[in-house]
Amino acid sequence: MILLRNIAFVAVFYPVSTVMALLAPVIALGGRQAVIHWATSWTRFHRLCTRWILGIRVVVEGDIPTTPVLYPAKHQAMFETMELQRMLGAPAMVLKRELANIPLWGWAVRKYGAIVVDRNASARAMRGMMRDAKVAVGEGRAIMIFPEGTRVKPGETPPLKPGFAGLYRMLNLPVVPVATDSGRVWPRKGLKRPGVVTLRFGETIPPGLPRAEAEARVHAAINALESRPVRSAEVAGSQA
Repeated sequence: MILLRNIAFVAVFYPVSTVMALLAPVIALGGRQAVIHWATSWTRFHRLCTRWILGIRVVVEGDIPTTPVLYPAKHQAMFETMELQRMLGAPAMVLKRELANIPLWGWAVRKYGAIVVDRNASARAMRGMMRDAKVAVGEGRAIMIFPEGTRVKPGETPPLKPGFAGLYRMLNLPVVPVATDSGRVWPRKGLKRPGVVTLRFGETIPPGLPRAEAEARVHAAINALESRPVRSAEVAGSQA
């Protein structure tokens, strides 16, 4: 049954996603709001496919702010990149430069308002990231970053990359860390499995803290689910 779910997901989600990605540059000609609406439609489609084909449910713990904040999130699977875009009202996401350099599609990503970061973390790259982030905040949008820099396996807790500290210092925004355990049902390799993904929104961390304290609190909060037992769809509580 799990294999059949995966085959059905690939057969439905990826062909539609390919068409939407190819059309994104055309949609982006209509401006930022047009491409944001297009991206949100895509993530809503992703949610329908993961829920009703793969059997993946979502449990949300904690409160989601209604004002712009900086969201540093755990990154274990593609799942949370899509789900958080939909759930958080199209935040400006920090993305690696390789994605923004894809012809045409990368242009649409920039029109969406993505914040492009160079993994080499040069001073010029950091200045560009800060400039784009300030523009997004000026538009009333939240900022989302995966501060560990890349996807990690469940149980891995690498240190934060410098990009988070730079954004935290320059934007002066409250921080709401997001923990997830998506990698337990959506492994980097192998079949995706039915089950429950938890998204835990941690306590708000105020701006202006010393870098070491802010990083320590964020690191602990985004990794808060690492020791939790796997939850099945049948035994989970409040779900979406």
